Amino acid sequence: MSSAPAPPPGGPPPPGRRQRLRARWADRHALPRFGYWLLSRGAVVLTTCGALYVLNGFLIGWANAYDVLTGITSPAAVRPQWCAWPLSLTGWAAIPAIIGAAAGYVITEQIQAHHARELSDVLDELRRLAEQPGSPPSSGGGS
Repeated sequence: MSSAPAPPPGGPPPPGRRQRLRARWADRHALPRFGYWLLSRGAVVLTTCGALYVLNGFLIGWANAYDVLTGITSPAAVRPQWCAWPLSLTGWAAIPAIIGAAAGYVITEQIQAHHARELSDVLDELRRLAEQPGSPPSSGGGS
């Protein structure tokens, strides 16, 4: 087995595992808004929804948990109800909110990407392209 060569003396020590993890966690701010949301707030919401579904899957059965989550079955129709009601509210309010938030972020990014340039800049560029040398003259002269 070969080992990595030792760093030259006098230089800073290589970053440790903990420092690399901290740097990677700090880099999340450089992500697009949607990616940052998924790693910060979105992860908490999705984990909570997943934990509710798993808890209900074990307590009321996986098919019943799915039916309660999607609104097919009332949470009052299953036992125990204490865990089915939060799952039902999650399926009724939180899941559509998560999907709407994701769609909103994606649509906003697309709109901002298309509106990044001023109209006057686009028109100036089109005029320059139309007046490039070697293009046929735009005047009505005959030859």
